Amino acid sequence: MDKLLAIKTFMATVEARGFSAAARKLGVATSSVTRLVDALEAELGATLLNRSTRQVSLTEAGTGYYARAREILEALAEADASVADRGEEPVGVLRLCLPVEFGRRVIAPHLGRFLAEHPGLELDIDLSDRFDDLLDGRYDLSIRLGEPAPSDELVCRRLGRFERWLVASPGYLGERAPLIHPGQLLEQACLRFRYGQSGRAWRLRRGEEALQLEVSGPLRSANADLLREAALAGSGIALLADWLVGEDVEAGRLQRLFDDWQISPGTASCGINALYLPNHRGSRRVQAFIGFCEALLTP
Repeated sequence: MDKLLAIKTFMATVEARGFSAAARKLGVATSSVTRLVDALEAELGATLLNRSTRQVSLTEAGTGYYARAREILEALAEADASVADRGEEPVGVLRLCLPVEFGRRVIAPHLGRFLAEHPGLELDIDLSDRFDDLLDGRYDLSIRLGEPAPSDELVCRRLGRFERWLVASPGYLGERAPLIHPGQLLEQACLRFRYGQSGRAWRLRRGEEALQLEVSGPLRSANADLLREAALAGSGIALLADWLVGEDVEAGRLQRLFDDWQISPGTASCGINALYLPNHRGSRRVQAFIGFCEALLTP
């Protein structure tokens, strides 16, 4: 018995919920599928599938065996891809985690060009603003904004930088006294991003003058685009990334405030970073995407 073929046939039977459906999927006779699954059960000395006239279902032993077999086959596929990934051209699946709005607005519009340049690649992308742990192997590469959590087990590659701007709608500003100095922000409705431990104070610097303002306001959120929409609606002043509000400022929907000051929320930095595990240093897939991002983010 070809053990690997038998395992793949067993998994196909589970996923197709029947021997006949699995046979059609695999392009073989139903009897061949049945024979291989029977042989696998005989070798293991356990019943993996409950059989009925309509469909099959996993036994308790089969449930555990299927889960472990799937892990093994996925690891084998990854091992195959990692060897191929050291060739001249990047090939295989590249699993990415990107910040939600940054991924949608900055990266996504250019993915068609990237894929056209690398026809051997397939992208599997999650959008998340959480600092997902790369150590569990879910992602090959993660892009994070700000200063990444230090770890000796991850490689951090700086891709670029962005600026944070203070913005408000003309309607909001037109109903209030002119803003002359950033200290007046303490009296304004400030729309705040939830940055975790560094979230409340807005820091501004111009030359030797530095301010740390404990601003307040009617809205706080971990979604930057929600704050942008609130600012557009005239709800207050928001501190947001230039890549998110640049078009709004250019079109006059938002006005930039105190643009001669350097601005940051708390201790958050303005770096755009790629994070990956050390064993991906030689990966053509990872390096191709890093090069793409560096070219995209370079002024």
